[in-house]
Amino acid sequence: MEALAIIFVIALGLAFGSFLNVCITRLPQHQSVVLPRSRCPRCEAPIAARDNIPLLSFLLLRGRCRTCCRPISWRYPAIEFANAALWLLCWLRFGPPLRAVGMAVLAFILLGLAATDAETLKLPNVFTLPGIALGVIYSGAMCRHWLRCALLSASWAITVAGILLAISGFYWLLRRREGIGIGDAKLLALIAAWLGPAQVVLIFIFGVVATAVCGLGVIIYRRRFEATLPLPFGAFLCAASLFAMFYGQPILDWYLSFYR
Repeated sequence: MEALAIIFVIALGLAFGSFLNVCITRLPQHQSVVLPRSRCPRCEAPIAARDNIPLLSFLLLRGRCRTCCRPISWRYPAIEFANAALWLLCWLRFGPPLRAVGMAVLAFILLGLAATDAETLKLPNVFTLPGIALGVIYSGAMCRHWLRCALLSASWAITVAGILLAISGFYWLLRRREGIGIGDAKLLALIAAWLGPAQVVLIFIFGVVATAVCGLGVIIYRRRFEATLPLPFGAFLCAASLFAMFYGQPILDWYLSFYR
């Protein structure tokens, strides 16, 4: 029975990973994720159902479009595999089914935002705003006093977004250019709604450090300093959030143990 449940979770994760690829491709361009049917981004030939099976079709086609024979981006199988792996981890890691499903939904949203930001430097509202609302609903559903927990979750999201926007405004006054974008503020509000303020602090620190390390690596590789080097800060925040989903609380408990 357990093996069948695992197979089902993996298959579902692959299917939703395939749908997530459609969202990543179309949402930044304000296109429908329903119509038209999937097409090759190079030759625009419709993709047949047999060529749209997650992971398997990519392997059978050897990573090339059946019509134009041009390479298919590795992002497609990578997202499908990553979503399936994250959903399986959520199923194995989190006990109550409601919590496992909630964390799987959060992983889906974070993975989509990370890939979109990495490709376009955008964090679409269609991901962040419903994600905040779902986080508030999830926080209420996981608590006996559901209304109080939901309101608390919403207040955390608003507070975190307000703080980030204030920092961004102060930075703009000093440098006359955008630092932390509005999309990043919405993303952190989403994270706060789902995981709470303590996790947000940890995730923000991890995200800043990861972004700084990546920026330094790019500077060393290019052998020149760029003060306005564009980096997908949101993607690093999403990666830090996915890590914190599984290991954030033990890290916080370890840190707080020094003050007991």
